[in-house]
Amino acid sequence: MKWVTRSHVHVDRVACPWLISRFIDSEAEFLFVPKSEVNRVAKETGAIPFDAPGVELGHHDGKCSFETIIERYGLTDRALLRLAKIVHSADVRADRNADPIAPGLEALAIGFSLRFPDDLENLDRQFGVYDALYAWCRLQVAGEG
Repeated sequence: MKWVTRSHVHVDRVACPWLISRFIDSEAEFLFVPKSEVNRVAKETGAIPFDAPGVELGHHDGKCSFETIIERYGLTDRALLRLAKIVHSADVRADRNADPIAPGLEALAIGFSLRFPDDLENLDRQFGVYDALYAWCRLQVAGEG
């Protein structure tokens, strides 16, 4: 499937493609366009829009797009839910410091964006960060159980 979102990826627009490709659609193709073009490109290509204003898989009820996607696809993995708290805190300004890991994820997102302004290259480089963070989350929730 094709998926479309706003260009110039940051926390949620890296976390969501990672989530989609790892847990929902291993053949996902991501398109990055200006915010004003998301709906038009979605209609023209049949791509599923995410993390853009007014789309189903966007911010709703205080949740970031990563959390919305987890709910929409019924993902219940406890490590993903832990990761969702980190992503939420790094992405939602009002909750920026709600999780102690979030400032580090925000710093990494900024650093990767400065080093790799091309959105697809940025994803490629950051997916390893999310793989490692997910592994850490798995360890954390295993210790709770």
